Amino acid sequence: MKSRLLLWLLSVCLLLTYSCSRKPQSTLLIQNGDLLFVGLPYDYTLGDSTDMSSAITVATGEDSGINYIHVAILEVDDNDSVWVIDATLKHGVDRYPFSTFLCDFTLDDGSYPQLDVMRLKDNTKAADYVANAKTYCGRAYDLYFLPNNDEQYCSELVRNAYRNDTSSYIFSQAPMNFQAPDGTFPPYWVYLFKLIDQPIPQGEMGTNPNSMSKEPCLMKVTSLVNGEVRTEN
Repeated sequence: MKSRLLLWLLSVCLLLTYSCSRKPQSTLLIQNGDLLFVGLPYDYTLGDSTDMSSAITVATGEDSGINYIHVAILEVDDNDSVWVIDATLKHGVDRYPFSTFLCDFTLDDGSYPQLDVMRLKDNTKAADYVANAKTYCGRAYDLYFLPNNDEQYCSELVRNAYRNDTSSYIFSQAPMNFQAPDGTFPPYWVYLFKLIDQPIPQGEMGTNPNSMSKEPCLMKVTSLVNGEVRTEN
């Protein structure tokens, strides 16, 4: 009887030791198919009036608060690794690790812009939307900001990837604005469209991250502090 009791106590001790030595599991703040919006203050400038981010901020921003200059699709694979699918000048349309995304969007002072995660209120088809987005990988960035070509800009990629079963769009379009509040065009847009010998597509139907973030089908989930996509239990 004593030997059985000792054996039972030893087993309990070993179980407790194992349980206490286990590290808490890391919990993802995000889900597959979430959208990541990159935000900057309306009056933020990189110190270069020909910078694209500054031009987007001036053209699509509001009088106060945060203005979204970019939107990306988040993919969570079977191993809980986080990937980004988006359209940028640097990568074109591509899929790459979240750590690469953070490096690309690190500000001059080493901090990150505001990173807000939003999710479809009906997220049941998220895997399908992510799969759709992957089919665009390898395409070039759409410098023309026009809907009827193979190239994609960031919010255009999201709109094209997030379609329902009848292939109709979840996200809407609106006339695009490239003008600053005073009605002038930021130097970046003037330079870019002169370079590609195209008129600025002011008023053409399209999308932008700022308008997309306000779509009624989305809800804000969280803001990523220091770029962290995980939290400890």
